[in-house]
Amino acid sequence: MPNAQVVPPRLSDLATSPEPTSRRHFLGKSAFGFAIGGAALTACRDEESEPQAGAKGDTGTRAPLQNPNSRLDTALNVPHSPSTAVPAASPTADVPFQRFDPTLPPLQASRTMQLNWRAQEVPVRISDNTVVAAWTFEGNLPGPIVHCRVGDTINFTLTNEGSIPHSMDFHAAQINPKEAFRSVMKGQSVSFTFTPKWAGAFMYHCGSSPVLMHIGAGMFGAIIVSPPTPLPAAKEFVLIQNEFYLGDADASGIRPFDYNKMLSTSPDFLSFNGRPMQYIAAPIRVKVGDRVRFWVVNCGPTHPCAFHVVGEQFDTMYLGAPPGSPIRGCQTWDVAAGGGMCFELMCDVAGEFPFVNHGFGHGQKGAIGMLVVE
Repeated sequence: MPNAQVVPPRLSDLATSPEPTSRRHFLGKSAFGFAIGGAALTACRDEESEPQAGAKGDTGTRAPLQNPNSRLDTALNVPHSPSTAVPAASPTADVPFQRFDPTLPPLQASRTMQLNWRAQEVPVRISDNTVVAAWTFEGNLPGPIVHCRVGDTINFTLTNEGSIPHSMDFHAAQINPKEAFRSVMKGQSVSFTFTPKWAGAFMYHCGSSPVLMHIGAGMFGAIIVSPPTPLPAAKEFVLIQNEFYLGDADASGIRPFDYNKMLSTSPDFLSFNGRPMQYIAAPIRVKVGDRVRFWVVNCGPTHPCAFHVVGEQFDTMYLGAPPGSPIRGCQTWDVAAGGGMCFELMCDVAGEFPFVNHGFGHGQKGAIGMLVVE
C-alpha cells in the first residue's frame, strides 16, 4: 500500500449519535475466561456472575468450553467492553493517515501463494481527527488485499502478536473450520492450506469469539479469486465496506471500538476500505473508454451495502461466480454483510461519478467515494 499523505475529511462533519455504554472488561465471561498477561489490553477477568451460554442450570456454574473457534462463536453472547490498543509511542498526532490503495493487486506467476501474517493490536488513523484502537491483520484496517485464481494453492500462517486470542476465517476456503480457523494465543501460530474452488469477491476475518467484536474492531479484509479464464481487460478496484462503532477517546486520544454499540447496530461511521470518505479527498481516477471493475466486499459486521454509481449503470453484474450468471443493466444491488460481488461499467462519459452505499443513512456516514473519468 502506498504511503501517500492525504488530508482526509473530518469525521466530526458526519452525522453521529454517541450512546453511553458500560466499561466492562472485554474478555469478562468469554469462552477464554482465563488471565492473559500484558498491559496493552484489558485482562480477562470476571466482574459479573451471570451464567454463560452452555452453562449447566441456573447456578452460574460454567460448563467446560473449548478453545474458541467459528463453530462455537455464534453460540456465545457475552458482555464486552470497548477495545484497547497498544498506546502510540508518541502523541496520536504522530499516527499517520494513509490512503488505502483500492487497486486490485496483480496476479503472481506462481500457482502457490505463501501468506505469513500477524495479528496485531495497533492504533490506526481513519481521518484527520480520529485514531481508533484497531485489531488488525498486518497492522492495517482492512487487512491486505489477496488476489489469486481458482485452483491456486494458498498456504497461510497466522502468528498472534496480540494480547488476546485471534484466528483467521477465509470465506474462499472449503476446509474444516474447527481445525483451520481455531484461535491461537499470543506468540502462537496456526497454519493451513486451501484451494479456492469458485471465482468471486470473498471476505476474510478473525473468527474468535465474539466474532462481532473482532470483525467490528478491524480484523477483516478481501480475497479476490479470479476465474480460470481471465475476464475482459479492465481497471480493477476493491472496495471493502465496514462499520465503525466507537467510544469516547481515552487519555491518549485513541477511540476504542464499543461492543455494546455494535449490538445496537447503529454505527457512528461507515467506510470503503477503512477510512470514511477517503475517496472524496483522493478520488479513484480512470480514463474515458476504460472498463472499470469493482470487486465489492461487505465486511459489515451487520448492515448490507446497496452499491450504486451515480450517473452510471453497470452493464454487467455477476450474480454468481464470474463469468457465470451475468445481469445486464443493473443500477443498484445489495451486497450482504459477509458477502461480495463483482460490478462492471464502461466509462464512456467524462465526469465525476460518486460511488455510494445507496442506503443513504449509511452512505452519508462515510460509505461514499468519487470515480473521476478524465
